[in-house]
Amino acid sequence: MRILYGVVGEGMGHAMRSRVVLEHLTSQGHEVEVIASGRAVEFLQKRFAKMEVTKIHGLHIVYEENQVRRAKTFWSNLLQGATGIPKNIATYFRRIEQFAPEVVISDFESWTYFYAKAHGLPILSVDNMQIIHRCKHPKEIKKGHRADFEIAKAFVKGKLPGCNHYLITTFFRPEIRKPRTSLHPPILRPEILAARPSEGEHILVYQTAEGHETLVEALRASGLPCRIYGLRRGITEEQVEGNLSYRPFSEDGFIADLASCRGVIASGGFTLMGEAVYLRKPMLAVPLGGQFEQIMNARYLERIGYGKYAPDLDDAASIHAFLDAIPDCRAALASYAQDGNRDLLDAVDLHLDRAAAGVY
Repeated sequence: MRILYGVVGEGMGHAMRSRVVLEHLTSQGHEVEVIASGRAVEFLQKRFAKMEVTKIHGLHIVYEENQVRRAKTFWSNLLQGATGIPKNIATYFRRIEQFAPEVVISDFESWTYFYAKAHGLPILSVDNMQIIHRCKHPKEIKKGHRADFEIAKAFVKGKLPGCNHYLITTFFRPEIRKPRTSLHPPILRPEILAARPSEGEHILVYQTAEGHETLVEALRASGLPCRIYGLRRGITEEQVEGNLSYRPFSEDGFIADLASCRGVIASGGFTLMGEAVYLRKPMLAVPLGGQFEQIMNARYLERIGYGKYAPDLDDAASIHAFLDAIPDCRAALASYAQDGNRDLLDAVDLHLDRAAAGVY
């Protein structure tokens, strides 16, 4: 089939997840063209040199001091959209009409969705965000963040309404409340599937926001070896200060440190959290302020015993509590299992067969 695939560029999780699905689709003989925005464009262009990956303007979120800045996000998107949207429309007709897709798959990307709706094409949604709107969540997940939940739910609901099916990737399993919805284990990049987990002593820390002196002091006081990514962005080689090792980013090095760590301290982003769960690594999740999806991920992580949730990193007690809880989290994670990406990819194949058969 000729498949038009849309990838939102906000964060790299969507691009990394889409890479896996795109590799599967091309291996099955499908002809695929990709529309992407932001950092996803360069990432996918490097990995699919023979595939057309077209850049298009996409929405983005402005962060400052580990918080989502809603006003700045609104104005930044409005100003850039004034010039970006006409370019999107031109790209639309120049590229997509020539390709003549038969079905559309969207990873939270709007322009390919609009094309599918305008041309009466079947459309599949493959992402983790739709879980906010299409599933039921207990009160303790939303407690203290009801407004953030309602804003996120309305945004997700309005992003890709009326798809033929929603394939949601998740390591937790809330009750589904909407039809045409299915839950699947997280999509994992091949490098994670190839990693061999071991139980080392170091803590892996991934934190890009500045101003976390309390975190650094708590890690230093723990006496545990800590391998830290993101806090010193400009470094080109490892800097060691006692039990703290500040490391420049390397995908291979990061995955090796993740596979062999004692535990992880990071934000509430879904991609790294799903990888940590798969490798059975306890995690302390510290969500970005104002981003309900990360708060939800972190609270579910704690609810099922795979890790701990902390609203911020200014409280050394939460860090020490996580370190104490690592043995219990390991015990809970011991029962987690998934067969690579087979569940999700089989479901994608099934729905493409349905689209080809004219069921949708």
